[in-house]
Amino acid sequence: MLIKIHPENPNERQIKQVIECLQDGGVIVYPSDTVYGIGCDIFKKKSVERIAKIKGVNLKKNNFSFICSNLSNISNYTKQINNTVYKLMKRNLPGPFTFILNANSSIPKLFKTNKKTIGVRIPNHKIPLDLVSLLGNPILTTSVKDNDKILEHSTNPELIYEKLKSVVDIVIDGGYTGNIPSTVIDCTKSEFVILRKGKGNLIL
Repeated sequence: MLIKIHPENPNERQIKQVIECLQDGGVIVYPSDTVYGIGCDIFKKKSVERIAKIKGVNLKKNNFSFICSNLSNISNYTKQINNTVYKLMKRNLPGPFTFILNANSSIPKLFKTNKKTIGVRIPNHKIPLDLVSLLGNPILTTSVKDNDKILEHSTNPELIYEKLKSVVDIVIDGGYTGNIPSTVIDCTKSEFVILRKGKGNLIL
């Protein structure tokens, strides 16, 4: 199903329709402030496994990220965040950044890899933030890749729908996005390290 939702003023009825899909174990494609992502409720094991299959990756080896609604939401799933990292996140979120943090025992067992870390995002985009807020817990996120060797990420929701309609339940058309992924910052050591320079300039 392809659902067109206004990116800046999402229709509440449509958002609730997507929430019901997530609660039923659905897999969705949605826009963000960087690229289109594939997501599901992090507590729906079969849905998470479906996404791993779509991406052709091993759950135990691949690094998936969570979309959270705010900083306090992030703290529910991570070990204590030191003051420096907290201030860094507060300065830059919501925004096009993925912060790698040490996970606590609240994350589903599926994500407990040997590294015991998770990536967390608070995108500056109304649709995913509304979804997470109304759902009441994070959604898993991984970017929609493109088969084109030049264009790494798909930006056109209608083309994404044609490509993925047989393996996902809903594609949200929130308009075109960019094709630059988030900047990834590892905050698990004493000093943070930028693992991937993507969209956005980190405010230090």
